[in-house]
Formats: sequence, structure tokens, C-alpha cells
Amino acid sequence: MNGLEHLDRVAAALAKLPGIGRRSAERMAYSLAGSAGNALRELLEALKAASDNVRLCERCGGITTLDEMPCRLCSATGRDSTVVCVVQDPSDIVALERTGSFKGRYHVLMGVISPLHGESVRDLRLGALLHRVEAEGFTEVILALGMDVEGEATAAYVAELLKGRNVKVTKPASGIPVGSGIRYSDAMTLARALKGRQVL
Repeated sequence: MNGLEHLDRVAAALAKLPGIGRRSAERMAYSLAGSAGNALRELLEALKAASDNVRLCERCGGITTLDEMPCRLCSATGRDSTVVCVVQDPSDIVALERTGSFKGRYHVLMGVISPLHGESVRDLRLGALLHRVEAEGFTEVILALGMDVEGEATAAYVAELLKGRNVKVTKPASGIPVGSGIRYSDAMTLARALKGRQVL
């Protein structure tokens, strides 16, 4: 195998990551190989360390390490154990934690129902969610999934699954983003903003 074939394999692996197309992956691979420093070696070492140490939490599905199982958010005693926030990906937990506004538990579905991308109900961590609702005694389940068609369909499906389980099912309010304006918002966002209006 020659050098170009090796770089093609690197590019093919990078192209599997979300948001990276084939051309971007090729540019990254060639940039890593042609860098004056040891960028390729540093990346390899970082990937190896992540592969050896980073895992998904057995309980919530968030990112953790081998020596922290369950994760620090699941183990924390100061969090509200009556509320669980259901998200699509582990990165959603990081985004929510940055806000500092949610102090409950999390559950990662690891995707949404998306026939177009080959993701079905069987691919999601729904059984684990139902088990946790029963075992951990949550009183509220927040469905913080995407506001796209797949996220809405998944939220509706999960809400249906949770019916009759003595738990309140909610979702975050949605509307016009801060710093934006009405003319920049799509029709669905405007409709939700008007429907979820509050008294001032």
C-alpha cells in the first residue's frame, strides 16, 4: 500500500464523522500528513488515549471514563433525581450543562427515529429509558430532542410509550432565538413562539 492509499483510508474514516464531507476529509488527511510538526502523531496519540479510556455511561449514555462508571452526573448526590432529560446524543448533555440551568438526570437515546438514515426504534435506548423510569421513580421526563421532523416524531413516540406510567412528559419551550428577529424565523418557529407566549 502506497502513501496515497494510506491517506485515502484516513480520509474515508474522517468522512464518516458528522458534518465532514469527502472533500473536507481529504483536505484534513493531507493537511495532517503535510504538517511541519507532528500533527498526525499527536492526533493518533489522542485517539488512542480516547479509545483506551473514554466510554459511554452504563446508566445515562453520556461520556465518561473507565474509572468513573457510572458518570459523575449520574453519581452526583446534589442533582434532582425526580427529573430526567432525554436527549439525542451525548454532546447534547454537554450543551445543556454549559447553561447551568438544568440540575436533574439525563438519558441519551443515541439517535432519533429516521427511516431516511436507517435509524429505527430498535436502534434507540428506549428499553433502558423505560427501565429507569420504573426503577428510579422519575416524576417528570423532559424530551429535549431536535425540533426537526425526526426529533418531533421521536418525541411523540416516546411520549406515547410513557403514557400510563405515572410520569409527566414535557418538552423545552421553543420560539424565536435571542438576538434574532421575526423576519429571520421560519413558520414553525413563529407558530411555536406564539403558542408558547407568556404574560409580561
